[in-house]
Amino acid sequence: MTGFIFDNLQIVDLPNSLRQGIASPLIAYINQNDRDQTGNPLTPQPPTNLQTLYFAPPDNSAGRIPVLEMPAGTEDQVFLAPNGSAIAYFKPDPAGGLYILNVELGVSGRVLPLASMVQRGIYSRPAWSPNGDQLAIALATGYDMDIFILNRDSTGARSVTPQGSYEFWPAWSPDGRHLLFVSDRPRCPSWIPGEPGACDALVDAPPTGGSPFVLELATGAVTQLSDQWLTEPPRWINNRLVAFAVGDPAFGDPERALWVADVISGRARSVRMNDSAAPALYLSEAWSPDGNAVVFQSAGATSEIVLMNANGSVLGRTSELTFARFGMAAAWSPDSTRIAIGGVDGQCPYGVRVLDENFTFIARGNAPPSMCNPVYSPNGAWVAFTGVSPRVDGRVDVYAANSSGFSAVNLTGVLRGQIKLLGWVGR
Repeated sequence: MTGFIFDNLQIVDLPNSLRQGIASPLIAYINQNDRDQTGNPLTPQPPTNLQTLYFAPPDNSAGRIPVLEMPAGTEDQVFLAPNGSAIAYFKPDPAGGLYILNVELGVSGRVLPLASMVQRGIYSRPAWSPNGDQLAIALATGYDMDIFILNRDSTGARSVTPQGSYEFWPAWSPDGRHLLFVSDRPRCPSWIPGEPGACDALVDAPPTGGSPFVLELATGAVTQLSDQWLTEPPRWINNRLVAFAVGDPAFGDPERALWVADVISGRARSVRMNDSAAPALYLSEAWSPDGNAVVFQSAGATSEIVLMNANGSVLGRTSELTFARFGMAAAWSPDSTRIAIGGVDGQCPYGVRVLDENFTFIARGNAPPSMCNPVYSPNGAWVAFTGVSPRVDGRVDVYAANSSGFSAVNLTGVLRGQIKLLGWVGR
């Protein structure tokens, strides 16, 4: 296992408004290879090979706050604590590895000298606890992968899954009491030679997935949520419910089904449409925060966007929005009354689209800007998204609109280079 360290210290000059705690939600985004602001914008300029992480208020009242400059090779490997108190980020060589910026102290340092965030062929995003005090990360050990937790100040690193099997894709419950993860232990109790029932790395292929488990942090108790095999990360809906998908059409599976597990009762169940037109593929799903409904792409005999309640009854459907498979991104407001729907990765054919909980359109704007990757603020007052403008060579900018999708403001129009929306920080 790569050892934990703390070196390459750097003092980062941050405003007190960040160091003393974020008072209201801010939008986080990256500006990569920003160009000369005074020269001729039509004159090609070389890349700077740098990127800057910015926080910005959604109403653009105080302008953007530069938080951290890093190599452009970091790209979107920037992992934000929900409350904005800490930031983990991967820095490529030289002095490559995983770094942590303690926002309260204004100090950044390397905690792991990693060559890549991919461990044993699996990319597993580090996950911050809700209060930003602890970071969970999956790392390769001598024969397998374990999930480690370390404190924001880099101390206290410890394995919380010393099973001998592969454990990865950690995710904290919103209240910080449980840690969700995926493990191959039902198929392979250990990869350590000589242990009972151990798999043989010379014979057995390493796993590309596993079954969902949850760890109760206070007691150390681990519970298997389902015997289904997952090839993509599960997600928390709320403190009680976990959502996951089974089946991967990219690898020839004829179905992709939705499941929900109840951490309290221990019951997991498949969630499917009740009518005869039930699709084989449920894609790009987004669950309402109360767990009562899910919106998804229906890919079967027809292609449409469907709103379904947790019991399988259809609440609404539309064929007005047509996206490529896995080309839709939907976001719910925290009170489960608004749904913003857009495209992903710049493939965003529609303007702002926001619907209510009855699947009735509230906003049906025309592009530009188009709506990509929408995400609601934690307080539900705003929706942030990236918009593509074909009038400016496909330029991507970050926008913020009110909860119904109106009065959109461009937050990045004066910047050059490439823009990447990361999400929200602060409550």
